[in-house]
Amino acid sequence: MDQPDPRAALDALIREKGEDYASLSRMIGRNPAYLQQYIKRGTPRRLAEEDRHVLARYFRVPETLLGAPADRPARQPMGDIARVRRLAIDASAGPGAVPGTERGIGVIGFDPAWLRRQGVDPAMLSVISVDGDSMTPTLDDGDEILVDRADGVARLRDGIYVLRVEDVVWVKRVAMNPTGRQFTIKSDNPAYPAWPDCDPAAINVIGRVVWVGRRMP
Repeated sequence: MDQPDPRAALDALIREKGEDYASLSRMIGRNPAYLQQYIKRGTPRRLAEEDRHVLARYFRVPETLLGAPADRPARQPMGDIARVRRLAIDASAGPGAVPGTERGIGVIGFDPAWLRRQGVDPAMLSVISVDGDSMTPTLDDGDEILVDRADGVARLRDGIYVLRVEDVVWVKRVAMNPTGRQFTIKSDNPAYPAWPDCDPAAINVIGRVVWVGRRMP
């Protein structure tokens, strides 16, 4: 029996699951146009073995559906992939920005065992983008950050957080005052001023940043 066309099979899986080409391309470490070019233009001619393996795990389908030779021994499964939603929100690391709608624009897959080692619950995670340069060099404009929404004001401590002040979403460093619950909001870029003596009651702490991903120059 002839094998199904792996491009058509992958395209059907993406549409069926409501995914998008760019997010899945990033998940396998490729540029955002990679899977669209593979499906629509036939470039590359076939998926790399590791890319195919990750996508098959993600969609929970046999690798043969995505182009693996039928006579090749099946690789041992490595467990499920945790699907974390990417949201259409930019966290400002600059002069401040009004957030967009909190709608999903795709997903990024993470190894659940790795997430457990970070002490986070996949159901409480979101991925958003950094907008601006106030957190350079720690975070650059366009970086993707993983935000743990379960780690908010009740556990507030020194670290990098996503904060909402009125209608503006920021990503900033928090430095706690050791003598009380007030804290300073700081930028890692020294060109931006700090905000001392902030009251946690006046600021919505959305969550702690636990991971950053970026495209290498």
